[in-house]
Amino acid sequence: MWAYESVFYQIYPLGFCGAPFENDGILQHRILKVKDWIPHLKQLGIDAVYFSPVFESDTHGYNTRDYRKIDVRLGTNEDFKEVCDALHANGIRVVLDAVFNHAGRGFGPFLDVLQNRERSPYIGWFHRIDLGGNSPYQDGLWYEGWEGNYDLVKLNLQNEAVVQYLFESVRFWVEYFGIDGLRLDVAYCLDEWFLRRLRSFCDGLKPEFFLLGEMLHGDYNRLMNDEMLHSVTNYECYKGLHSSLNSNNLFEIVHSLLRQFGPEYWTLYKGKHLLSFADNHDVTRAASILNDKAHLPLIYALVFGMPGIPCIYYGSEWGASGEKSQGDPALRPAFAQPEWNDLSTWIAKLAASKKASPALNYGAFRSVLLTNRQCIFERRTEEERVLVAVNADKESYHAHFDAGCGQAVDLISGETHDFGGGSELPPYSAFFWKMER
Repeated sequence: MWAYESVFYQIYPLGFCGAPFENDGILQHRILKVKDWIPHLKQLGIDAVYFSPVFESDTHGYNTRDYRKIDVRLGTNEDFKEVCDALHANGIRVVLDAVFNHAGRGFGPFLDVLQNRERSPYIGWFHRIDLGGNSPYQDGLWYEGWEGNYDLVKLNLQNEAVVQYLFESVRFWVEYFGIDGLRLDVAYCLDEWFLRRLRSFCDGLKPEFFLLGEMLHGDYNRLMNDEMLHSVTNYECYKGLHSSLNSNNLFEIVHSLLRQFGPEYWTLYKGKHLLSFADNHDVTRAASILNDKAHLPLIYALVFGMPGIPCIYYGSEWGASGEKSQGDPALRPAFAQPEWNDLSTWIAKLAASKKASPALNYGAFRSVLLTNRQCIFERRTEEERVLVAVNADKESYHAHFDAGCGQAVDLISGETHDFGGGSELPPYSAFFWKMER
């Protein structure tokens, strides 16, 4: 699967393009801005762009009005096809946000239910419509809103007409835009029977079509398996990454990695490829959540060194800030143009190292050395062995461990490393040592 050897880049289009929060109905060709960023994406080493919602919606994109029409604030279907074609021409795949759990109040079938009530042919499209109840919008009927959000009307994914509407929408996205995969919004809420059917449908639609699900907690294997999703978001390690650095307790993140990918027989996700990230459109940016800004390069070394598919959120590659406490718009800004600094260069080197290494793409995980502020872990396949070393301390650290060989090459810098007498880890440093046989 191509995704397992890729570096992803997330764009939240409505914010990225500076669109107004409320859908004003005014056509603007803002999505074409993505084309101007393609040289930046290539320099960074990006293989796939994951677009948060692009289809016509009421406000933030997740309250969809029309699953087959690009949001008027972003442009036209032809505009987005132009963007997808340009990305594909530069070797960059396209993954779209699929919002299948719920639709917006402006969704045509729901408007028909509001107008025609029991006479509407779409009344069965939605989960638990109660014509004898009422909603906070004073509709004269009750319906289920996702997690109490009544601007998000829950779809009935056991209704065959709904399933076919969504499947034909996916077919349109593949045939017209040429997309390569989907990220399933709130996948943990989706009907499992629907997900099995979606996987089967997509497998027959396009070879190696990638399905990624948003999961926050629980056993990821419930949805990440041969019958449903290829991958899910690794929120367990997202939390561990910044928390372990902020608390000077790398035991936390390594414990999570051992629980998920370690050598023991009970390991949960051995051989699987979860989406790894330091931040995204829903959480405080890494540059704002880390107490010590010198840890910023190190959190990305962990993201790229651990098992999984690394994903960079637009702007974070140069250290953009953003606090969740200031509201979602603070996390989803428009940047006039991409920036490039030492952090960007570092992430580009990490991306190149990861993509060139079978061990970093597919290798097993084993902890080699662990203290509060230092960790060394091994990624290993039959062909290659890489040690990922991190020193999160402001002081140098002399690491004593059995390297199993005399020399290695750091995949990041290209420099040769000699393990005679141990290894000196400079302050705030990280290495990907490819070991000699």
